[in-house]
Amino acid sequence: MQGAPVIVVNANTKREQGRKAQLGNIQAAKAVSDIVLTTLGPRSMLKMLLDPMGGIVMTNDGNAILREIDVQHPAAKSMIELARAQDEEVGDGTTSVIILAGEMMIAARPFIEKNIHPTEIVNGYFKALEDSIKILDEIALQIDTQQKEEVMKALQSCIGTKFAFRWGTLISDLSLQATKIVLRGGNINKLNLEIKRYAKVEKIPGGVLEECCVLEGVMINKDVTHPRMRREIKNPRIILLDCTLEYKKGESMTNMEMTKESDMTDALQQEINEVAFMCNDILKHKPDIVITEKGVSDLAQHFLLKANVSVIRRVRKTDNTRIARVSGATIVNRPEELQETDVGTLCGTFEVKKIGDDYFAFFVDCQNPTACSIILRGASKDVLNEMERNLHDCLAVAKNIYQDPKLLPGGGAVEMEVSAKLLEKANKVEGLGQLPYKAVAYALEIIPRTLSANCGADTVRILTELRAKHSENGGLYYGVDGNTGKIAKMNEINVWEPLSVKKQVFKTAIESACMLLRIDDVVSGIKKKQQQSGRQGGEEEPQETFGDQRDG
Repeated sequence: MQGAPVIVVNANTKREQGRKAQLGNIQAAKAVSDIVLTTLGPRSMLKMLLDPMGGIVMTNDGNAILREIDVQHPAAKSMIELARAQDEEVGDGTTSVIILAGEMMIAARPFIEKNIHPTEIVNGYFKALEDSIKILDEIALQIDTQQKEEVMKALQSCIGTKFAFRWGTLISDLSLQATKIVLRGGNINKLNLEIKRYAKVEKIPGGVLEECCVLEGVMINKDVTHPRMRREIKNPRIILLDCTLEYKKGESMTNMEMTKESDMTDALQQEINEVAFMCNDILKHKPDIVITEKGVSDLAQHFLLKANVSVIRRVRKTDNTRIARVSGATIVNRPEELQETDVGTLCGTFEVKKIGDDYFAFFVDCQNPTACSIILRGASKDVLNEMERNLHDCLAVAKNIYQDPKLLPGGGAVEMEVSAKLLEKANKVEGLGQLPYKAVAYALEIIPRTLSANCGADTVRILTELRAKHSENGGLYYGVDGNTGKIAKMNEINVWEPLSVKKQVFKTAIESACMLLRIDDVVSGIKKKQQQSGRQGGEEEPQETFGDQRDG
């Protein structure tokens, strides 16, 4: 009995340990980075993905591609999470971060095969990350955000690799305008949240792309509730509510005992009077438009129509807050609590237009609005979705520039510069950490290498030339021109990127590579599969579920 093995883990679980697990993770990271490798740079390819519902996604946005892909390997899932984190944090650089993280993992492979302990590799990587962030801060260029040309430089470079680049400055103009409108709110620290909340993108299929614009106000996909209400009002007085304009039924159960034939009429009359009181509370303030997030009964509609008031009902909460920002109104919970200061008077024109088959209400010509609607027009839904993804990236870059107005040269120039500086410093690093430190420096070259490979240039020659340029003084701005595949000075062809995006790419890529390298045991249980196969053979056993699962 003494020699019998002790089984701790269920026999059905799959377990990879030690070097096998580490090499498996490296392989998975490489597989994920290979997916998006061809989508980097202005000459990038698009990917076409079919989602489970049968819809099609065509894009070259790293995050959008990886979001649609279903993977099994845990390390690959972790890599896909990186693109999402990068997208939420800075909005751009999703492809770069995946490619760089994949390359960092591949760079560690020879060390693991030579039995160097992962902790040593990770220490070398973190040292290299610290130094590269310092180098980025040193070479960053301060810009003046008041100068439109300066900001447009970075926006054009961001959009240069996207599908929307074919329409020149269209998308970058839209995002700059929208960011400036939201910036009027004055809260620059929360700009990321403010742009998501107050710059709404409305996609309307049909029309031509040149019709895209940013409204100095808000548009909502709603019509007035009654055909006889006014559809165009100049300088309207706007009241915003988030309560129903209907007769409120009592919460407790009530029985009415009727003794004579007029009782029913009296009860109905009482309901009418209640609604009339409610409408009078609103009409006291002489509004032109009443907007509510809930329902409006026919009776309330009748009273308001008689007073020549237009009504819009069941508006989204987010739309209501945007209308409040542009009109200066305050959202009120109960009509009887309305005050003169709650009425919005800053909106210049209210009008309802029919675009395609839908009616849209426009609140435009507002005085200093701090919210806006970005209207995108295009031939098909696929084009509009891709335009919206490009606009999202461009808005994020605009936000980054206003929060941290520093730029770096693009086109792989930064990576080559950091790589050259790290190789200089590598000789001063003591012990085993020097090898991984150098590996990071060489791994950074993947960005210019991929850029030149994607436009069909001679990669080896270009990288050798770039190394030579960056080893001399004054070679900082030399990078790959993604359109021609030749070496160019980035300050001459105006290819820039925000410092915050680049910093985030470096941090995310290296930190995630370090995390994955420290995994030496992957246990994946196959309990569910076993249950399913067991059930197919025998009779079905009832599964205990609760909450959402049970409700379907």
